[in-house]
Amino acid sequence: MPSLKTYRLRIRSVQSTQKITKAMKMVAAAKLRRAHEQAVAARPYAEAMDKVLAALGQSFKGAGPRLLAGTGSDQVQLLIVATADRGLCGAFNSSIVREARRLVRALMADGKTVKILCVGRKGRDQLRRDFGPMIIETITDLGRPRLSYGDAQKVAARVSALFEAGEFDVATVVYNRFRSAISQVVTVQQLIPAQPPESEEGAVATTGGAIYEFEPDEGAILADLLPRNLTVQIFRVLLENAASFYGSQMTAMDNASRNAGDVIKKLTLQMNRSRQATITKELIEIISGAEAV
Repeated sequence: MPSLKTYRLRIRSVQSTQKITKAMKMVAAAKLRRAHEQAVAARPYAEAMDKVLAALGQSFKGAGPRLLAGTGSDQVQLLIVATADRGLCGAFNSSIVREARRLVRALMADGKTVKILCVGRKGRDQLRRDFGPMIIETITDLGRPRLSYGDAQKVAARVSALFEAGEFDVATVVYNRFRSAISQVVTVQQLIPAQPPESEEGAVATTGGAIYEFEPDEGAILADLLPRNLTVQIFRVLLENAASFYGSQMTAMDNASRNAGDVIKKLTLQMNRSRQATITKELIEIISGAEAV
């Protein structure tokens, strides 16, 4: 049986850990509010951008820009795995990586060539064991000190450069869409070629039969709008991921604090029992000694 000193040391150690988890929970809760507001504010703009592209694509006559029409093939697939640089956030990173693994295996089973672009260290660390040769690049340290549109431009510029160089035909991103502090939805979204949005019933959203006139022309507007839309969609992905990360971290640290409290109670009970056993043993020895005299 451990000594009383051992119990006290273990209790102090768990109490120190509990202080850290409580502090991390408070920090995550404070950052979650701002991240959630940014993610919610970005959704209408990104969805409206998709609808505008859908209207332009329907009215455009001709082959269309490559970002909208694609290369005509889907042989080479670029999978953008958007995770966090840090852990201690529950199943946030592992859920994204799990879906990425499933997609990679499904694409390889169809005979496709898969390339992986990791946004965040945790995605790279978990994927390089099984798919190390497929990882072409890792982009890290986004959102420091604060997530901005420039971070999305950095990722979008790299994706656009790879596409212009003919490195892939289709680009798809995997990320967590924020629903609540305890619920995040793993989402797969195709970025290149751009796809029209879907309604809640699953049908492709249309313009409602409205007729628009575009100036100067659809081609010039698309040439400027498509690269901007790519950046907007990636920015939305980063914002959703940030909100999901802080929500998952807040929940994980709250659970860790509760578990630490349970461990402290258990250790305290064991320590009290050990102390009581020691006192009882000493009393028995004193009584036995007195009777012997």
